Amino acid sequence: MAISLQKGGNLSLTKTDSSLDEVIVGLGWDARASDGADFDLDASAFLLAPNGRVRGDMDFCFYNQKVVGDGAVEHQGDNLTGGGDGEEDDEQIKLTLSKVPSDIEKIAVAVTIHDFEARRQNFGMVSNAYIRLINAKTGREVVRYDLSEDASTETAMIFAELYRKDNGWSFRAIGQGYNGGLGPLARNYGVNV
Repeated sequence: MAISLQKGGNLSLTKTDSSLDEVIVGLGWDARASDGADFDLDASAFLLAPNGRVRGDMDFCFYNQKVVGDGAVEHQGDNLTGGGDGEEDDEQIKLTLSKVPSDIEKIAVAVTIHDFEARRQNFGMVSNAYIRLINAKTGREVVRYDLSEDASTETAMIFAELYRKDNGWSFRAIGQGYNGGLGPLARNYGVNV
């Protein structure tokens, strides 16, 4: 059974499963309130150097740049409608931890609402949001974080971070919202948008 974390919780992935290398980051959500417009939420990952910023735009993984970090991070495709029954991931990112460049200290995983201004959408209209880590070889869910708080105005959300610690990898549940969507969030990490 997977370990369930609360906001701010940490888990040593290396101590939990020493063989863990290929993982699937599964992200899911449901539209709670809608005027009928589809919700297009987009998962992305930022490979961060010790200064908390990307080394360059090549460290930003999203639907238009699906493979980064010398193949360590692979976006598995964009779900344009938010379809899914709450039990299956809406989007996934595959990570191969042993391939992550040695000068990358942290991988931040975020979700943003595409075209939020025109559609007048925010995370307050989203429910059952979660992030989970699955061992790609065994299919076993290792850790899960269900975002429970109301983010009524935010249009971007950092769900979690994977970070190097004690010669291994750990997972931190973040749940931090941002206004302005993907642009301000990406700029915060040093991406040129």
